[in-house]
Amino acid sequence: MLKQRVITAVVLLALLLPALFYPSPEPFCALTLLLIVGAGWEWGRLNGCAEGQARVAGALLGGVLALIWWHFGLDADSRWLWPWAAGLWLLLAPWLLYRGVAGWPQVPRALRLGLGWVLIGVAWWAMAQARVAGVAMLLSILLLVWVADIAAYFGGKAFGRRKLAPAISPGKSWEGAYSGAVGVLLLAVAWLALAPADGPAHLYTALWRWGPVLAPVLLVLLVAMSVVGDLVESLVKRSAGAKDSSRLLPGHGGVLDRVDALLPVLPLAMWVVTA
Repeated sequence: MLKQRVITAVVLLALLLPALFYPSPEPFCALTLLLIVGAGWEWGRLNGCAEGQARVAGALLGGVLALIWWHFGLDADSRWLWPWAAGLWLLLAPWLLYRGVAGWPQVPRALRLGLGWVLIGVAWWAMAQARVAGVAMLLSILLLVWVADIAAYFGGKAFGRRKLAPAISPGKSWEGAYSGAVGVLLLAVAWLALAPADGPAHLYTALWRWGPVLAPVLLVLLVAMSVVGDLVESLVKRSAGAKDSSRLLPGHGGVLDRVDALLPVLPLAMWVVTA
């Protein structure tokens, strides 16, 4: 398993890192669009689609996003989209988590499928627009999620006592969630202190424009939504009786397993940046 994880990680990094740092955003957006096709296929399978239907749905999701890219361009003004997407996550996710694993199948299947594909597509569009805004902008958002996850893992291991959502994700604790928030606050302080004032735009300067009171509140909200994204995907997998969203990434599970925390964070972060 470890060997598979390492090989998969090396291959992904070998493909994604050169694309990420390429002068134009197109190579990175094209590669990640292929991954989104996989995520769309996984979402269909987790929600009762037959294998062939799920493959068609994933391809259609990728085709629709490619058509939007071709028609509007990656730099299209999407400021109107981010409040809607963020609001949808903020309203629906707590309701879904409150209803729990048993409540997910009670949501009409067409609504589950359509809403999931839309939110996956919106997250990719937010990632593409963040890359258009600059490598520093995208990395500052990605690092927020990664640092939150790593700090939560070690904080949970060291201090975890109270379970966050035992019926959905037994490994998560409130102490881990608090540790994730502290880790991200430290990341933000370090980034603001070390990044040159006239350097590339990033999430933390955008947050600071909201003022010293709202900035930390919004930062903690982003951390909380990364946890919510992870929990929602875990809820869906438990409802489907699946351990991983797929085996598309050997040793790592599926695409959704890797990007679940990013799905709500990306549009919310772009709303913070562009509002």
